[in-house]
Amino acid sequence: MTEDTSKRGGSRPGAGRKKGSSVYGEPTKAVRVPESLLATVTELLEHKKKQTSDAIINHPGVFLPALDGPVPSIPFYGASVAAGFPSPADDFVEKRLDLNELLINKPASTFFVRAEGESMLGAGIHPGDVLVVDRSINASVGKVVVCALDGELTVKRLRSKEGKLVLSPENPDYPDIPLNEGAEMVIWGVVTSVIHNV
Repeated sequence: MTEDTSKRGGSRPGAGRKKGSSVYGEPTKAVRVPESLLATVTELLEHKKKQTSDAIINHPGVFLPALDGPVPSIPFYGASVAAGFPSPADDFVEKRLDLNELLINKPASTFFVRAEGESMLGAGIHPGDVLVVDRSINASVGKVVVCALDGELTVKRLRSKEGKLVLSPENPDYPDIPLNEGAEMVIWGVVTSVIHNV
């Protein structure tokens, strides 16, 4: 009797650990490290992980999503709301909407911070808005980022001007902030959503 091995091995859809679910809150990559340097590399990674996490967690203006406990869901209607002329509304609830599911892709790498000032009005960020920030997204040119610049938090768009990176506001009343070599700047994450009260 021959054993059927066609159902063994290989990748299975939905199996394994989700990308970004590591302790670093982002995808990881395997690398070969000489045995003599393993302890040094491990220590460096632990220090970096703790340094970034501590700075974010211990900052008074940063809030972390609750990862445990019941999450309320809210009725989500299948009909769209017309911003122009009114249209008849459908009389049914399409499903229940979990706001965490809508706003947070990677809970382990997400935090919230409240915006101050008017430098980002053009990006739809107003004073008092809550920003949803994901540390696992690559902070590339064009993204709106939250960063610590010389110890102070700021939210700006990362741009390249004349071959140099700048933190650019979305309000003509505010100047660009050039990222000089002497500046101490750490990008904490990319803004993925803005929670704005009307």
